[in-house]
Amino acid sequence: MAQEAAGDLVIELKDGIVRVDLLDDVAPQHAQRLRELAAAGEYDNVAFHRVIDGFMAQTGDVEFGDLTDGYMAPRAGTGGSDLPNLPAEFSDVPFERGVVGMARSQDANSANSQFFIMFDEGSFLNGQYTVVGRVKEGMDYVDAIKKGDQAANGSVDSPDRMISVRVE
Repeated sequence: MAQEAAGDLVIELKDGIVRVDLLDDVAPQHAQRLRELAAAGEYDNVAFHRVIDGFMAQTGDVEFGDLTDGYMAPRAGTGGSDLPNLPAEFSDVPFERGVVGMARSQDANSANSQFFIMFDEGSFLNGQYTVVGRVKEGMDYVDAIKKGDQAANGSVDSPDRMISVRVE
């Protein structure tokens, strides 16, 4: 399944459009995965299920996080896509405001569909998670995403969603 290796991820949020520059030179397999899922419409209506003020907003659970098709709040954040997990593509790109990283379990090679956008720097993540992109436009809209409960590890009641996601 060949797809061009270029193109921004364009995420429509309730307040506006966020453009993410996917870093093919840093994480080519992960960038391709995000494009593939976006092109298939898999990210449309997927919740920001874990949002921690001053840290990050996590989304991308296409299995349990789709607010219009099978949303399961207690399981949101535990699912992935029908595609296989990806091997880690760690780099020396630092986790700072606007960086997009791939979420995973304890297994470094378990990233699949979920990703997060950093509100602030998170140097403790450097070299531990795959950096896949960087917000180049619309970070103020990311800042407006509904925050979760700090006591519940950022779990969000009635979460905001990615209305649509496409490759442009």
